[in-house]
Amino acid sequence: MNTKELKSVARSIVAKQKGVLAADESGPTIKKRFDSIKLESTEENRRRYREILFTTEGIERYIGGVIFFDETLRQTTRDGTPFARLLSNRGIVPGIKVDKGAKALALYPGDKVTEGLDGLRERLAEYKQLGAKFAKWRAVIDINDTNLPSDYAIRANAHALARYAALCQEADIVPIVEPEVLMDGAHGIERCETVTARVLEEVFTELDAHRVIFEGMLLKPNMVIAGKKCARQAGVTQVAEATARCLTRYVPAAVPGIVFLSGGQSAEDATDHLNAINAMGPHPWQVSFSYGRALQAPVLAVWKGQESNVAAAQQAFHTRCYLNGLARDGKYTRTMEAA
Repeated sequence: MNTKELKSVARSIVAKQKGVLAADESGPTIKKRFDSIKLESTEENRRRYREILFTTEGIERYIGGVIFFDETLRQTTRDGTPFARLLSNRGIVPGIKVDKGAKALALYPGDKVTEGLDGLRERLAEYKQLGAKFAKWRAVIDINDTNLPSDYAIRANAHALARYAALCQEADIVPIVEPEVLMDGAHGIERCETVTARVLEEVFTELDAHRVIFEGMLLKPNMVIAGKKCARQAGVTQVAEATARCLTRYVPAAVPGIVFLSGGQSAEDATDHLNAINAMGPHPWQVSFSYGRALQAPVLAVWKGQESNVAAAQQAFHTRCYLNGLARDGKYTRTMEAA
């Protein structure tokens, strides 16, 4: 294990003003995205869409890493340049989603556990050869006001995350550890904070037991936020305070960066919340982003699958990257959205 390399890659992904583009949508998920613009999800359309994102000028100022799906890591630009090499040449670290998705946890109704550990060591070796320098594994923690998640579901997912992270570091690949407490449901922000705290405490207990080097990993958590169906939605300041409080209590200072998932928030809300958390700093870790929809939704809306819209779509993408770069410094304001 090359500890020096792991630390260096982790720090570079969350360098000043930088974050992560999550472009790792699975087949069914990217189909939903394309359905929204009435575009068929063919291999070429998926390749072209990712090419539009990756070739946008100037994004290297704000994007430190990109998470690929297996298919995307094997794709190239129109001129035959592998996407991983294209990004590396621009100073952007290529990464790969390695989990096989969340499945129902047997005998625990409503709970899920993520699969994909079988054969992971061998897959990581291949992904390393293809240019990936970091990986991502997502655990899904469903939540309600009463019985979800179960303690066992939290332990099972934390254990799987730790096994994944250890295998990554063994292969000199930086693990992004993603324990996502979902924002679906009618639970309030207080319930979200309680569950998020339990999850983070268990995750880091397991990571430590598996000898994972905290300095050579990144954490991708949810923000502490009320469920979408909750009648009482928390304001930006309340979300920032609850999130920062929870992370400060349970995330070791040795972790170089926290890259929040957007979790279905609007692009504007995700940026606003990130900004508010950074404005409360300084924090012991870099507070950054690993956004999928919150970076891409405006791009799809402009592109619509039409080549004539590529320049405008790339401008929309650059704008979102720029605004999140500002939020990394606590310098974003909502009024910038209309500028």
